[in-house]
Amino acid sequence: MAAKNYSFFLAPKFSMFAFTSAVDPLYTANRLSGGRLYGWQVVSRDGGPVTASNGLPVAADSSMEDARDCDTLFVCAGLDAHKQADRHLTAWLRRFARRGRAIGGLCSGTRLLAQAGLLDGHRCTIHWEDIQALCEDFPGLEVTSNLFEIDRKRITCAGGTAALDLMLHLMALAHGAELAGRVSDQFMHQRIRAAHDHQRMAAHERLGVREPKLLAAIRVMEENLDEPLSLGEIARRANLSVRQLERLFKQRLVCPPSRYYLELRLHHARLLLMRGASSILAIALAAGFASASHFSRRYREHFGHSPREERGFASTFRSFDR
Repeated sequence: MAAKNYSFFLAPKFSMFAFTSAVDPLYTANRLSGGRLYGWQVVSRDGGPVTASNGLPVAADSSMEDARDCDTLFVCAGLDAHKQADRHLTAWLRRFARRGRAIGGLCSGTRLLAQAGLLDGHRCTIHWEDIQALCEDFPGLEVTSNLFEIDRKRITCAGGTAALDLMLHLMALAHGAELAGRVSDQFMHQRIRAAHDHQRMAAHERLGVREPKLLAAIRVMEENLDEPLSLGEIARRANLSVRQLERLFKQRLVCPPSRYYLELRLHHARLLLMRGASSILAIALAAGFASASHFSRRYREHFGHSPREERGFASTFRSFDR
C-alpha cells in the first residue's frame, strides 16, 4: 500500500498542541510498523517559519504555491483565526478542494474552511469555545460539539487531544485497530475516543459533585447562557422546587444558584472577549445581558476590570513574542 501523504498548513498563532497531536501519531505509526505508512509536509504562506500561539516557531517545508501534492490537507489555526483569511489563502484552499482531495481543519482551522465556503452542506466541528461564534457568523453551517467530524471529503476537529483521536481513527480505518492501539499506547492514551464523545469534561468531574438533580440544573444553565432563565424555570426543568435548588447549590457548591449562573455567563463572556472576534455589545448579548453598560458593570464587579481592559490584556498576550 502506498504511503498516505498529509500537508499541514500552519496559520500564524496556530495551536501547537493540535498540530503535534496530529503529526506525532504519523511518525509513531511509521516507527512501529517498520515502514513508511505516512508522509507529511508543513506549509506556510511564504515558506518561512510560523510562530504558534505559545510563541514557538515551526519551520515550514514549503510555501503554499510550492507545496507538494498530498492526499489530505489540514489547516491548523488557533488564536485570531478570523483575521487570517484573505483572498489569496481562500483561493488556494478552493483550488485544492476542487481537485477532489480531502481537506480538513484542526482547532480554529475550521473557521478558515468556513470562510472559504468549503463547509457548506457538510457537518463540522470546532473547539467548544468557538462553537457559538461560528454558528453566529455562519448560520447555514451544521456545527456539532463532537470531537471530530468526517463528512465525505471534509474533516474537522476540535483541536487539543481530539486531533490525536482523529488521527488514530483514520489510522484504524487504513491499517487496522491493532496498529492504532499500539500507537495510542505509546502516548499513554488509554482509550481512543469516538467522534461523538464530548469535548469537555463532564460536569460531575469538573465540579466534584454527583447529585443528579444539581447536575441537571447546571446543565440547564449551561445550555441557556444567552437568554437566562428564572430560578423557577431552572428548578422546574431539573424537577426541583426553588427551595431545593437553592439548598443544593449552597450545600454542594457553597454558592447560591443565581450567583453561579451569573458567573457562568461572565466566564463565557470572558472567553469570547479573549477570542477577539465580536463587539463588546455582541458579547454582552451572547452572555445574556440586555446592554453593554450592565454587562460592563457586572464584569468589573467580578473580575476587577472592564471588558474593554480584558480585551486589551488578551491582545497584549497574543502579541507577546518569546
